[in-house]
Amino acid sequence: MSGSHRAPRGGSRAAARQARRAQARRRNQLIGAGAAVLLLVGGGGIVAVNAFGGGGSPGAKSSAGDDRPSGDSNLLSDGKALIDAPTAKSLTPAGTWAISATADGSSAPDKSFVCQSQRFADPAGVRTWVRNFRNPATKETAVQYVEVSNDSAAADKTYATITGWLSACATPQVRLVASYATSGLGKRGVVAIFGQPTGEKTSSYRTVSVTTAGQATMVLEYDSSGTAVPKPDAVLTTAGAGLKRICSQPGANCSTGTPTVSPALLPSSEAAGFMAPIDLPVLTAVNKPWVSAATTTRNGTGCEKIDLKKAKAIGYKSLTYVTPDADVPTEFGLDETVSRYAGPAAASAFVTGIRKNVDNCAKATSDAVTVKTTGSIAVGRIKGETWRAAYDTGGGKVFTYRIGIASNGSSAVYILFPVLKTLDITNTAFTDVLIRAAERSTATK
Repeated sequence: MSGSHRAPRGGSRAAARQARRAQARRRNQLIGAGAAVLLLVGGGGIVAVNAFGGGGSPGAKSSAGDDRPSGDSNLLSDGKALIDAPTAKSLTPAGTWAISATADGSSAPDKSFVCQSQRFADPAGVRTWVRNFRNPATKETAVQYVEVSNDSAAADKTYATITGWLSACATPQVRLVASYATSGLGKRGVVAIFGQPTGEKTSSYRTVSVTTAGQATMVLEYDSSGTAVPKPDAVLTTAGAGLKRICSQPGANCSTGTPTVSPALLPSSEAAGFMAPIDLPVLTAVNKPWVSAATTTRNGTGCEKIDLKKAKAIGYKSLTYVTPDADVPTEFGLDETVSRYAGPAAASAFVTGIRKNVDNCAKATSDAVTVKTTGSIAVGRIKGETWRAAYDTGGGKVFTYRIGIASNGSSAVYILFPVLKTLDITNTAFTDVLIRAAERSTATK
């Protein structure tokens, strides 16, 4: 972003944003061509996986007749071990669940659950099952997706591929609103909750569980709507029951325990400490995914007066997030700067200084600046504030920005979002993005 309150369409700022959009578009094309990306997996390890989950033809399925060590090729040879309607009842006590469709690998759709990038996560696996459920009374739906790989090692890769799909989700207009790591649910697992606003106070939610046990990798998605983010309990219970049915099969070579969850962010393939595109806000007018691009670190819009050297930051970096394929003005996007300090006190002092600068900006600058606090954050170690600042440059031109600053331990994060016609988000949505940015920032190096 520019270091002043110049017109958003003016000169260098527009040119810089256009360059970032072009850079992001090229990055999108590389990923779309199947470029390898780095994904964090359980325990903080890093693996390189194909951006679409493996080599070979997306629709190719092979039998277990290769030279690799094989598990039981008869596992889940029929759909009897899949979740049935009574088991799906644990998703919600209201209404009655029914099986609406069951498909095997030959008839499985290209996409069965949110963020799925290709038909199969393991193109060389043994078989795939997809079972759909519906609840006519509540109008809710669910889907169970199971891939059986040749062995547990291949299943581990399948799990990494699917969790990679979730963390690098390219499904437009959905946002990761909560995520958890599971225990007692197969070998490993995650629960991710994606939200999409459907009204002023309501959203649709897709709660997704991914687990692996033995040769099997299972996805369970539960689609609901409401005014509050759903808890993971119902999906956790149902996924646990579904996995027990699979592990009870002859030759399954897996077991389950008592499922529990603990809050944990999905891994990100972005630079350490930065948000993943799925963390970014949803705008009804933007039906294309967010993509990050490198940018220079600026000192703000005029009110912030950011001076990272004076604040003695021991490291900092900035990214900008744009939607290169969307029909939006060149200046549309969100900028993020993550900085690291010697300790929590220094990070807190930096944030406090910026808060004072912005809070006092209207008085210290001129009547041409209007600043309004839109949110205050105190969540665990995260402390911060958000504002909406409008700059009147004369001639009837007013340029508005959403500004956010927060600290989390020894790191601090600053985000900036220009408010454009029909391209704005709510105060709550912007505050939620700042919290997520602060959560991610602790991974900075």
